[in-house]
Amino acid sequence: MGSPKQDDALCRQIADELGAVVVAPVYRLAPRHAFPAALDDAYAALTWLAKRHDVDADRIAVAGASAGGGLAAQVALHARAHGEIRLAAQILVYPMLDDRTVNRTDLDESGFRLWDNKANRVGWSAYLGHEAGGAEADLIAAPARTEDLSGLPPTWIGVGSLDLFCDEDVAYGERLREAGVPCETIVIDGVFHGFDGIVADSAATKRFRESMFVVMRQALSD
Repeated sequence: MGSPKQDDALCRQIADELGAVVVAPVYRLAPRHAFPAALDDAYAALTWLAKRHDVDADRIAVAGASAGGGLAAQVALHARAHGEIRLAAQILVYPMLDDRTVNRTDLDESGFRLWDNKANRVGWSAYLGHEAGGAEADLIAAPARTEDLSGLPPTWIGVGSLDLFCDEDVAYGERLREAGVPCETIVIDGVFHGFDGIVADSAATKRFRESMFVVMRQALSD
């Protein structure tokens, strides 16, 4: 857990499906290294990739799942702010976007599988370096707090209806579209956080992954 090896099979599948270079960077982890350590490391990897002679800098997408999906969204915001790299897409797989979800007491007793609001409080507080859900969170650390989402790359967001992050992910997709950003949001009914890594051969996972690959192909095509 917490290393690129965890997603090796999916990264290989993406490379095989798209014929694309896939880079899975190592980055510093919370709580030992709170924000912005992971963002700094991920953005450094992005700039390294964009300078490679065998990579088309105009056809780079960032992607991630769960906390990694939140980090991918942070990288996209950071890239927009710096103006050095224009991303072709951001692929956000049940991303962790809004620390204010910890304040929703209506979600506390809902029995979410694999990631509930109790775990969410611990995770967000570790990442931010302070208590989650307050007024002091950095706007990039919690991407849903960013008011202006215009100018971000075309986006795919995928989440299950039984995922703690469903509401915040759907809301982020709606705000992206309102800001003029092309965004496809897919909600798979009846599945939970991380389902595709557990029931990899299910019809739900195949539908989920194929939707993601379609958007990736479009974004990275000539």
